[in-house]
Amino acid sequence: MPTYQYRCSNCGNELEIVQKMSDDSLTICPKCEKETFERVITAEGGFVLKGSGFYKTDYAKGKPADAPAAPSCATAACAGGSCPMAK
Repeated sequence: MPTYQYRCSNCGNELEIVQKMSDDSLTICPKCEKETFERVITAEGGFVLKGSGFYKTDYAKGKPADAPAAPSCATAACAGGSCPMAK
């Protein structure tokens, strides 16, 4: 759930409130009890990814698990080093 910052235009009281995005905005200040409490729009709170697993270099190198297996053959030509399937 996101954290919203509120400020009262009457008394200057500021609070950070955790609420659902679908919840209504608070309008009554808990300090002065007037209907002057407003949500403040801030540029802070960017989306930050921490830890491993978020970059291309963090994934194991190799073929995916669902990749088809290479075809194999057991002909005499393959034993001699000139496999027709290697072309």
